[in-house]
Amino acid sequence: MWPANLLHQPLSPVPIIRPLQSYPKIFGYPLTKYKPKCRRFGYRFRSKKLEVSGAREQLPELDAKKPHTKEVKTEEEGGGEGFDLGWLPAFPHVLIASMSNFLFGYHIGVMNGPIVSVARELGFEGNSFLEGLVVSIFIGGAFIGSLSSGLLVDKFGCRRTLQIDTIPLILGALISAQAHSLDDILWGRFLVGLGIGVNTVLVPIYISEVAPTKYRGSLGTLCQIGTCIGIIVSLFLGIPSEDDPHWWRTMLYIATIPGFIVSLGMQFAVESPRWLCKAGKLNEAKAIICKLWGESEVDRAIEEFQAVIKNDGSDLESNWLELLEEPHSRGCCKVALIGGTLFILQQFAGINGVLYFSSLTFQDIGITSGALASLFVGVTNFAGALCALYLIDRQGRQRLLIGSYLGMIDGGRAVSMFLIIYSIISPMDEQLAHNLSILGTLMLYLKQRYILSFAIGAGPVTGIIIPELSSTRTRGKIMGFSFSVHWVCNFMVGLFFLELVDKLGVAPVYAGFGGISLLSAIFSYYFIVETKGRSLEEIEMSLNRNFPSRDQ
Repeated sequence: MWPANLLHQPLSPVPIIRPLQSYPKIFGYPLTKYKPKCRRFGYRFRSKKLEVSGAREQLPELDAKKPHTKEVKTEEEGGGEGFDLGWLPAFPHVLIASMSNFLFGYHIGVMNGPIVSVARELGFEGNSFLEGLVVSIFIGGAFIGSLSSGLLVDKFGCRRTLQIDTIPLILGALISAQAHSLDDILWGRFLVGLGIGVNTVLVPIYISEVAPTKYRGSLGTLCQIGTCIGIIVSLFLGIPSEDDPHWWRTMLYIATIPGFIVSLGMQFAVESPRWLCKAGKLNEAKAIICKLWGESEVDRAIEEFQAVIKNDGSDLESNWLELLEEPHSRGCCKVALIGGTLFILQQFAGINGVLYFSSLTFQDIGITSGALASLFVGVTNFAGALCALYLIDRQGRQRLLIGSYLGMIDGGRAVSMFLIIYSIISPMDEQLAHNLSILGTLMLYLKQRYILSFAIGAGPVTGIIIPELSSTRTRGKIMGFSFSVHWVCNFMVGLFFLELVDKLGVAPVYAGFGGISLLSAIFSYYFIVETKGRSLEEIEMSLNRNFPSRDQ
């Protein structure tokens, strides 16, 4: 996941929430069309056409005990006066959780410059394989962490698991900072990767389950923003490493500080009310819903939670085999496949290759500070994440995904890279080579639109929409599977990108990225349903072709 100025558009009334569309190719049955009648978490729906009788019977039952629902006032009914601060109660809790993503970004950038100093001090300088291993073992740990996260969150809940997850993050950073051999730094990096793999799964789940429905997308983009800020901070702190060969140890010691902040901060953060309800702690769940979403949402939310739990089963822990069951009432297998496919397309659209190759060519054409070039890319990512924060709950997830991938299709990107490479490797007049490299570099700066487009949609939306489509029971497992696919693809892109460029050339590789971006936009159009403005339970009921009331 990777994270334009903000689009200052005039505020307008919250648009009417569109119903989920029908996608028979995915779920094998049409999604129910609903008509919302109240704002935020709970919505009242009346079906025009239902193929599943269980859904027809269940949804009215959820609203039967809401005689006062119509009394809920919206800002539009009040003339649109005042500021909409419904996101504020949940914000501190979400902010603490997103500090885990700050650590993710920090550890991405922490080895960007100092790896040469690390190799020199630990005795493997010049060995490109070992240098690559120090960086890539992080991904191996993240893969294992992602797979284990589902079991942990089912058993302990998001809040406690995030605290437990700080142990490998802090311990790995300390071992790395005190490393005196290659084995030490490898173990430290592996432990850090293990922790990162868990929190990249956990934080989107936690935010999706804690945030009010209306602001779930905007608050979810804090994951991306936290990652971007972590990258930028690590690059800033890495500047002294060019002069101080031991500065990398200080940077790794600094990495322990956010871990302690997360561990302490989550002690004061709330647990997911959905997990509490599943664990039978109704009073705690009600108190949290009242605190974060408002007292008027308590009864409706609890009834929706219990209806879903009643259908899914009351035991806390799900089974990995549930993702393989087909046909399955919850559609777990299909959602898991969609999640994995989204990450495959995201990674093979070439974002990591573009970022890596851009930094490499900046150095080759005379921009000696790789940190400065990477910092420019990081700031672009951050700007895109801010745009996503503003747009995601206004334009919707599907529209941002499609627009993002279409914005990444740009054949001129290959031309710019070709000019730079040609000026470096071809025998020609020095002045002409210099001019060509400048022209290519300027074009490459213009191609920041590619990175910006990715950061607005494909980066943040992918991590937000997967937990939204997942069922309450299997959300942890589906996210764990999807992110494990992400780490495998991330590793493959880093491993084979330069080799493909050497064998095929720059233009074919980048044309391939453009083709995959187009394929991603088509996939998003046909296989992604819009989840904006709907509670997680409403989405699950709509995607569930057999949602009977067990009382009947």
